[in-house]
Amino acid sequence: MDSTRSRPDAAAGEEPEVFWERHYRTQRTWGARANPLLAETAAPLDPGAALDLGCGAGGDAIWLAQQGWQVTAVDISTTAVEGVRERARELGLADRTTTEQHDLARSFPADKFDLVSAQYFHTPFALPRSRVLRTAARALRPGGLLLIVDHGSTAPWSWNQDPDTHYATPTETAAELDLDPARWSVLRADMPHRQATGPAGETATVIDNVLLVQFTGTD
Repeated sequence: MDSTRSRPDAAAGEEPEVFWERHYRTQRTWGARANPLLAETAAPLDPGAALDLGCGAGGDAIWLAQQGWQVTAVDISTTAVEGVRERARELGLADRTTTEQHDLARSFPADKFDLVSAQYFHTPFALPRSRVLRTAARALRPGGLLLIVDHGSTAPWSWNQDPDTHYATPTETAAELDLDPARWSVLRADMPHRQATGPAGETATVIDNVLLVQFTGTD
């Protein structure tokens, strides 16, 4: 999910798929840029199979495909996955990009991956997030990486301006995942600051909560 875009308010009783469909029907630019912490993590890796959870406008998926990865991009919004698919085709990346519509609370891609990326995997709806991320960890091939980047602070353009919002630390997220340390190792758990740009061009210093986990066991 693109961390730079503010989100529309959810209508009372609205279904998540309807909400995200409405959101992405306003999207004008597809595959524009990758989230910086994904690029930082993936750039030194040998390309393999990657899964982009909640691909949104597809900046991460397109960037990974451009680096030589075979990418599966998933989102609850059919409009989002169709937009990413079309952008990949325009750039000559169709052979490296697979798109799938999933409500990850109910279904999950069936393949195994060398990298799973969950960038700002937040939603205004109830979501069994820890269960989804545990499923993602189990979808890794031996040596594969799960990168979780969450908001650690409230940007001025954020859809959620509640001053009482608690942002789970990387340590808290790792504890919620409750992965067997004999099979998964935490390679990174920190909270870096960066300069971010909002949808109207404004800038602010924000905090990212970063958790990088490696599957060290066997299938």
